[in-house]
Amino acid sequence: MSADLDRTPRSLLVRERSSFLDQRNRLSSQVEQLHFNYKVSVLLPECSSAPSHLDTVLNSFSSFYLIRKLPVYELLDKDFLETAVYHGSVYGLSYRTRIDEDNCVALLPNGHLSLSLDKDSFQLLGFEGKPSRFNQRTSSRYVVSVDLTDSCMAPGGRSYHRLLTGLKSRLHLEADFLLTHHPGGGASLQALLSRYDWSEHRPEVSRRTLTDLSCPALLTSDLQSCDPHSFLEWLGALDAHVSCENDSSSFLSSLTCSEPKMTLSRALSVSVCGLLLPHDVHRLLQQIRCYLERLQPVSWASLTVHGFVDSPVSWGGSEHGFLRGGENFYTLLMFDDHTYQLHLATGAYDGCPP
Repeated sequence: MSADLDRTPRSLLVRERSSFLDQRNRLSSQVEQLHFNYKVSVLLPECSSAPSHLDTVLNSFSSFYLIRKLPVYELLDKDFLETAVYHGSVYGLSYRTRIDEDNCVALLPNGHLSLSLDKDSFQLLGFEGKPSRFNQRTSSRYVVSVDLTDSCMAPGGRSYHRLLTGLKSRLHLEADFLLTHHPGGGASLQALLSRYDWSEHRPEVSRRTLTDLSCPALLTSDLQSCDPHSFLEWLGALDAHVSCENDSSSFLSSLTCSEPKMTLSRALSVSVCGLLLPHDVHRLLQQIRCYLERLQPVSWASLTVHGFVDSPVSWGGSEHGFLRGGENFYTLLMFDDHTYQLHLATGAYDGCPP
C-alpha cells in the first residue's frame, strides 16, 4: 500500500456563527464568492413535500448553455466582450476537463479569465503567468489570470493581441464549455452561440422523502451538542444515499449517526444540479428562512452548496487544486431564531476559505 494512502489528507474547515439580523454578517458576500456551483442540497426535517413558494424557487434556477468544442479565443471576441463580459455576471467553465491533468478554463463574472495549463501549453501560449501553487516537485502546471476589463486588455491593444495570437495561432485551445449570464442575459450570448454547436439546459431537481431518520440532536443554534465534523459527515452520507444505520462492528461500514441523536419521523431531501448561479442560491436561502418562520415547530434546516471539483478557481479568484477529492463547498445551518452556522470546507489543494 502506498504511504500516501496511510495518511489522512489535509483539509480545511472554517466555521462561522452569526445572525441574519446582524448587519455585519458576511453571508451574502460569501455566497457570491463561490462562483461555479454544480450542486445544491437542502434538508428539511419533519417535512414530506416542499411548500409552494419554496418549490417555485427550486424549479426556477437559471438555465445554462453547453457549447461543444469552443475555441477559447472566442472569449476574446470584441462583440462578446462588449455585449456580455463588460456588463458583468458572465459565468463560463470548461466542461469535463480535469484540473490535475488537462487544460482548464474559467470566465469569472468580474471579467477575469483564468487558465490552468500544463507546462507545454503554457510555453506555447507565450503569455505572462505563474507556476501553480500546487506543483509537487517541478513546475509542471501554470496559471494565467487576465482581467479582460482592464484597459491594457482592450481590443487592439498590445496585450490583447498577444493573448489572442497565442490562443488562436499557437495553442489552439478548445473545450466543451458551460456558459450562463445573469440576470437574464441570454440574448448577449446568442451571437457566440450561433457560431457553434450548443444546447440549453435546465438544472435538474430531485427529491427524496425520508422516514424514521436518525439525526444528530441539534438542540440549540449554538450547536454545543454536536461536533461539526460529525454532522457534516452525517449530512454528506445522507446526500450520497449512504446509510448511517450500521453496527460499529460492521464489515462494510462503521459509519453511524453521532451521539446525542434523535429520530426524525420524516424529512425532505432536495438537490439541484447544473451550473448554478450564486444569485439563485441566495434566493433559495431566503425562501428557506421564510419556511422556518412560517412552519413551527421545525427549528432548523440545512443548505449545502458544492463547487465544481475541476474548476480552476474556488473561493473568489483563488486557485483551486485537486489532490483526492477536489472539495470546495459550504454548508449553512439555519435556525428558527434567525441565527445560522456556516461551514466552509476545502481539500488539501486550496487556500483558506474567506
